[in-house]
Amino acid sequence: MLLMAKENKVINIIKARIQEAPNGTLFFNNTFLEFDDEYVGQILSDLAKEGMIHHLSRGVYLKTEETRFGLVYPPVEDIAEAIARRDNAQVIPTGATAQNILGLSTQVPMNAVFLTSGSARKIKLGGRTITFRRAVPKNFAVKGRYTCLIVQALKAIGEGNVTEEDLAHIQALILAHPEPGTIQADLAAMPYWIRRIFVKTLKNDKQ
Repeated sequence: MLLMAKENKVINIIKARIQEAPNGTLFFNNTFLEFDDEYVGQILSDLAKEGMIHHLSRGVYLKTEETRFGLVYPPVEDIAEAIARRDNAQVIPTGATAQNILGLSTQVPMNAVFLTSGSARKIKLGGRTITFRRAVPKNFAVKGRYTCLIVQALKAIGEGNVTEEDLAHIQALILAHPEPGTIQADLAAMPYWIRRIFVKTLKNDKQ
């Protein structure tokens, strides 16, 4: 009887925190640190079956609202970064995903791809997918948040395919989001043709 009362208390605590959380909040087995991860996982699984939260992937649950158009998901970058924090891993948006985040493309990729230092996996979000591709450490050498996004976007575009419009947009991003604490090391880590764009932009800004 005491054990059942204790279990109900834990369930009620977890339910209350989920109810207090805003829509778009992700929950993991280790979200509730004062309780056993495996036990929390069982509770979250049960709450997903009840419809209180939604199961996205193994050990990943989302609180959100459902409209006549379907579930309302947070930005894929927010989901990817939350999973990375849970796994103590790094993630980098790459390809068309990086281009879309930076505004270099208005097309929303149906498959949002992220490089990760953690486990490879796929997460379905309605008609979209988040793909985590395991990458070697050198892919995470560029540390600046915007610098990293720009490097990944430029790699996706390709050296010979950067238009004047792309270049103007990228230069504006570089100047709008200075990252003085990491830029020198980042310049050394990026491909030479991309480094030239950064160096020229930063040099012209000082003149």
